[in-house]
Amino acid sequence: MIDRTLGWAVVGCGWVARDHVIPAIHEARNGRIVALCDRDPSGLGDLGTSDLAAVLADPAVEAVYVATPNDQHSPVVSACAAAGKHVLCEKPMATKSEDAAVMVAACADAGVTLGIAFDQRFHGAHTHLRALVAGGFLGTVTQARIFYACWLPPDWAADNWRVDPKRAGGGALWDLAPHGIDLLEVLLGSPWTDLHALVQRRVHDYPVDDGAVLTGRFQDGALGTIQVGYNCPDALPRRTLELVGTKAMVIATDTMGQTPGGTLTLIDAVTGSRTDLSVPDIERSPFLNQIEAFGDAILAGQPFPYPAERDLRLFTLMERSCR
Repeated sequence: MIDRTLGWAVVGCGWVARDHVIPAIHEARNGRIVALCDRDPSGLGDLGTSDLAAVLADPAVEAVYVATPNDQHSPVVSACAAAGKHVLCEKPMATKSEDAAVMVAACADAGVTLGIAFDQRFHGAHTHLRALVAGGFLGTVTQARIFYACWLPPDWAADNWRVDPKRAGGGALWDLAPHGIDLLEVLLGSPWTDLHALVQRRVHDYPVDDGAVLTGRFQDGALGTIQVGYNCPDALPRRTLELVGTKAMVIATDTMGQTPGGTLTLIDAVTGSRTDLSVPDIERSPFLNQIEAFGDAILAGQPFPYPAERDLRLFTLMERSCR
């Protein structure tokens, strides 16, 4: 193991960065915070600044976590690439596939690594579930289903950019569905071949969708369904993942989202018996796992396991599904 730490800057210090990413970098065995950059740096302490150029000129900054509104991902990532910094960028990649392609090309041309921050890949329960599928414990997987939703009214934040079509690109589909699209492909080990979406503006009075259902097919023949929403009260069950196979079915409850924990339940296809599975690292932050995995790749000079070109393919597939 390499005995040094990666110097990180975080650009865009909203709630995900403050509550999850920055604490993960502080806790990571291979990372340290060098700079925090936001248009309003008050409350960020001595490392806080609004000067992105100064951050990117700092040789101590080796990698940048980009957590700005979606429409700023492409210009910020391109600036990081031009400065020779590796980038881990929040999902969705951008507000349109053309901008996402610019990001990927800019990092490739600069010889820096671009990763997209799908932290759900690194949740302990999902890592365990991936091993179950690969080991054949579920038999032939026929159906994969996700329900991932929340309650997000127009006044959810003082600057609720997530419901601004220009800055966000879309609503619940654009914000929540990318996690499911990525995760199901990772779990099944088979690429999506087609994806179709239906959207709704059912509850909240804003100009983007507040709910969506996506259905599609994987190359191996399995079918996938992803239901997302900004219109589901938080007190209701709203974070479930199900994989149905010919030998067994697995239900993951409360594993989707920013926090660790949740449960995995295996249902035998012959007896119907239910077994709660023990997952040793289920309480470890998926953000921490992600930061350490990205840091390990950079420090070792190795590729990140999830190429940006693959994520661009999924982003383009999602965009086409609803437009």
